[in-house]
Amino acid sequence: MKRLFILVLALCAGPVWASDCRNISHDGNSYSLCEVDVTREDLRLFLYDENGALYGQFSNIDTALETTGQSLGFAMNAGMYHDNRAPVGHYVENGEEVMRVIPNAGPGNFGLLPNGVLCLSPGQAQVIETLRFVETAPECTYATQSGPMLVIDGALHPRFLPHSTSRYVRNGVGTSADGNRAVFVISNNPVTFHQFGSLFRDVLDLPNALYFDGNISRLYAPALNRNDFGFALGPIIGTVVPAVN
Repeated sequence: MKRLFILVLALCAGPVWASDCRNISHDGNSYSLCEVDVTREDLRLFLYDENGALYGQFSNIDTALETTGQSLGFAMNAGMYHDNRAPVGHYVENGEEVMRVIPNAGPGNFGLLPNGVLCLSPGQAQVIETLRFVETAPECTYATQSGPMLVIDGALHPRFLPHSTSRYVRNGVGTSADGNRAVFVISNNPVTFHQFGSLFRDVLDLPNALYFDGNISRLYAPALNRNDFGFALGPIIGTVVPAVN
């Protein structure tokens, strides 16, 4: 009887490693978010497969994981890239550096300083402003640089304008002060930088957050019946979970 109770409890509990994905609204805008507990979940970056071919699509990553009895829990694009899908800024995958840190200002959103780096290490996820990242040189198992920062130590990026007319579908990530949580968000309608950054600061209460991209932003979240498709992406971030038989 005791064994039967434990089995029923396990079945009702659902996937142990599933990220918490949900839809929320704020200030008249709609967002989808996936919250990852990095102390328990396997969060990785993906760019090239073992043969050096670009993954490009969520489905290609999922197919590759199937060979190891795993699958994608959730995923989204994770940083800006060149026409050949190579990352614009710093990129580390499984401890190997693919692209160095770019510390200087430049054109476009990436060069709108301060920008930042998402650094993943065992049981930790931290969004770190780029110059601080260079100074502290943390060891990252995975890292992706993008920009601009959305929230820096609890403050919005100084260049964000409350009455901006520049609106795009945008996505990004924020991390908790203790580094245990990473929250990935995509807007479901065009929003300004100020609106997007305010969501991370005022609603999600995350002290640091980083912009990934706009317009091309896509999300894979089976819990939301969502699998955005389009042209090939560059860096992709997602959780790896046991495959469901």
